[in-house]
Order: sequence, then structure tokens, then C-alpha cells
Amino acid sequence: MADPQLKPVDRDQLPADLQELYDTGVERTGDATIVGVMGHNPDVTRWYFNEFYANLFYNGHAWAKVDVRTKELLRLKLSKQHGCQFCNRFNSVEARQAGITDKHIDAIFDSDAEIWDDKDRAVMALADEMLLQNMEGQLSADLVAQLKKFYSEADIIELGMIAAVLTGVAKWIFTFDMVNREETCPIGVSKPALERELKNA
Repeated sequence: MADPQLKPVDRDQLPADLQELYDTGVERTGDATIVGVMGHNPDVTRWYFNEFYANLFYNGHAWAKVDVRTKELLRLKLSKQHGCQFCNRFNSVEARQAGITDKHIDAIFDSDAEIWDDKDRAVMALADEMLLQNMEGQLSADLVAQLKKFYSEADIIELGMIAAVLTGVAKWIFTFDMVNREETCPIGVSKPALERELKNA
């Protein structure tokens, strides 16, 4: 159970644009603790959702070139292995809208499944190297060759930066205890948070 030390800002105390984000979080995941906590700094929150997501992830900037389905697959592969419940519920909705089916989602941990093509497998391989729990991740010559069949060097940089931000944010939201963890989460609940959880049980 999410139990942040920075207590969430009440929904009605958030600026109107963040109230909308809060409501979307509740609608899609059943919980918007993360939006409430981020609400302590609306400008940083807006940067993340407007600049990173709207302009880089969803290609609002003309220089953002990689197709959104690829980015959704990269994000979903990362979040399914990071184990953020909020992220997985939210990302699954967005992934479906980009053309990733439930069959794809069910096979997310099996890159050899027939449903994946070589382009998807290349992106999933990159996600595996960028994982929070992969301390030996490397962009090898083989992986570059795999990716370059479908993406330019600029595209690979774009994908790497997106994966880096998503992975860093995963570490942040777990450390700040803003989201519920799934079994795949590599970051355990801190001792103080666990003690609070047991006390409130």
C-alpha cells in the first residue's frame, strides 16, 4: 500500500489541470496518490506530463520521430518488470490505444512468442537492458544491429532517453512510496514504511 511521507495534496486543492490528471488516475487505476504527492510542485508535474509525455513521448515536438506504438511497447515492457501497479494499469490503457493487443500484453515476458515481430523484439531487448534491476545493462553491438534494422541512430537515442526517464521515475516513485508495488517490483518497502503499514493494519 502506498504510504508516502509527503502527504498527498487533496484533490480539491490541486490546480484545475492537475485535478483532471488526478481524476484520470482514479478512473484508470483506482488510485491517484502519485498525482496528489506530485501536486506539491505543479510546475515539475506539468513538465513531466506536458514536456516529457506530450512533446517527447507522444511526438508533440517535430523532432520526436519514433512511432508511438514503439514507445508504448517500450514503456509497458519496463513497467511490467518494474512492478508499479499504477503504471501498469495506466500504461495498458494507452498501449491498447496504440495498437498493442491483450495478446501482446499477456506475452510481454516472452519475447520469443510468435505474436512479436523482429521490430518488437528489438525494442523489448532494449527495455531489458534499461531495466531498473539490470545493473549490467549494455547497448551491445548485436543489439545496435538489431535496432538499426528499424531505427536510425537518432531514433535509438530517443528511445534510450525515454527509457532512462521512465526508469529513473520508477526509482523515484518507489523511493517516495507513491505507488503500490506488484510482485515483480525489485525495490522492497523500506523498514519505516513497513512498520507504518503493520501499525495501520
